[in-house]
Amino acid sequence: MPTLLYAVLPLAGIILGWTIRWLYARFQLSASEQRAERVKQDAIREAEAQKKEILLEAKDQLIRERTQQERENRERRSELQRYERRLMQKEETLDKRVQGLDKQEEDLVEREKQIADREVYLSSEEEKYRQELEKISGLTAQEAKTLIIQDLENEARHDAQALLNKIEQEAQLSSEKKAKDILVTTIQRIATEVTSDITIATVALPSDEMKGRIIGREGRNIRTLETLTGVDIIIDDTPEAVVISCFDPVRKEIAKVALERLVSDGRIHPARIEEVVQKVTREIQQKIYEEGEKVLFDLGINNMSQEGVRALGRLYFRTSYGQNVLTHSKEVALIAGMIASEIGANRELAKRAAVLHDIGKGAESDSDQNHAEVGMEIVRKMGEDARIINAVGAHHNDIEPTSIEAIIVQIADAISAARPGARRETMDNYVKRLENLEQLAESFNGVEKAYAIQAGRELRVLVNNEKIPDIEVKDLARSIAKQIETDLRYPGRIKITMIRETRIVEYAR
Repeated sequence: MPTLLYAVLPLAGIILGWTIRWLYARFQLSASEQRAERVKQDAIREAEAQKKEILLEAKDQLIRERTQQERENRERRSELQRYERRLMQKEETLDKRVQGLDKQEEDLVEREKQIADREVYLSSEEEKYRQELEKISGLTAQEAKTLIIQDLENEARHDAQALLNKIEQEAQLSSEKKAKDILVTTIQRIATEVTSDITIATVALPSDEMKGRIIGREGRNIRTLETLTGVDIIIDDTPEAVVISCFDPVRKEIAKVALERLVSDGRIHPARIEEVVQKVTREIQQKIYEEGEKVLFDLGINNMSQEGVRALGRLYFRTSYGQNVLTHSKEVALIAGMIASEIGANRELAKRAAVLHDIGKGAESDSDQNHAEVGMEIVRKMGEDARIINAVGAHHNDIEPTSIEAIIVQIADAISAARPGARRETMDNYVKRLENLEQLAESFNGVEKAYAIQAGRELRVLVNNEKIPDIEVKDLARSIAKQIETDLRYPGRIKITMIRETRIVEYAR
């Protein structure tokens, strides 16, 4: 029995514990459901309160918007009423203007009728007077009209020519004074060295025995030197001198320097000749680049391509009428820069165009174009400004100048070339130029004789007084000047003086 009791008691305890736990869980569940119900009720009450509050706010917003809309509507209605009043006022004004215009139109119609009647009356009177005038003068109306028109035309032409002459004289006086001031100031400020070269390539020898050494055995030394340098070496009867002949001054300079070094060294044989010629060629090419750089540095010009510097440096070995072209280009650049500064033009552009204006003279080309055209092509390949290209091509008026800087380059070039002593001109060229100048002037109708004086700086033209009246002399002088500018090449400028004389001789017997 006790054993059974010990076995039942634990089982009863387990059942009792499980029952108590189940009852506690049911109690917790009931409490949770009650709390949930309370939360639900609270949420429902809060949502109802928010709903009422939102509805109240929506009603207030609706009332405010309705009030705002009504106010805007009232303002629009008042604005429309103002517009209507203004339109009514404008309509009344237009009605008044229309009435005024109608009245004016009636007045105009009446006046046109009166004018038409008066025109008819005047036409009849004019015809009557015209017939009377024709009877009195013995001329028809067309003849009288032609006569009057001719008189008026001659008078107008005479007055116009007189006015033109006056304006030209005044403009010439003022422009010449200003131009002279600018040019004199520019010329007097120039401080460049003067270089006038005569292209004679002669190498002095210590003795005539050196000629044999230059020729070498069977002429191999002189042939080697001529082949390597591309020149002709003339060994004649001139004592202690050898003449180098070549059109290319660079090759001529290379041959001259190489021969001088060979003569000074005394060792003259083909291998030594080749060595010296190669060394001198490198030195001359370096000198070409250095001379171009030196000129650009002296002028303050930057950003020039290497090919442009070499092309400019080659001018160091070029001459024009005995004047060194590189020195001439530098002088033209300085003059152009000063003139541009005086008149307010682009100074840097004028200097750059001026120093490049004769760059075509140093070109190594077989082209048959003149140096201005070749220079234009070189400058275009260098990527220079279009105004610089135009200035290079127009400095001898081969093309039309398109900028004030191009004209400045022309002026500076003429100043540098026209300076007495700057260039040498052969007698044949000088005489030919004067003859061409006189022949051109004499080719004009009415010119009896022309004389070129002052070394071609002035042209005096004798005019036939029977063929050319005074009023046409000015036009004839201008035509001769334009023809000279078009057909001839000359330094500086040419003064044209027209001479017309009426000489009457009568004898009293």
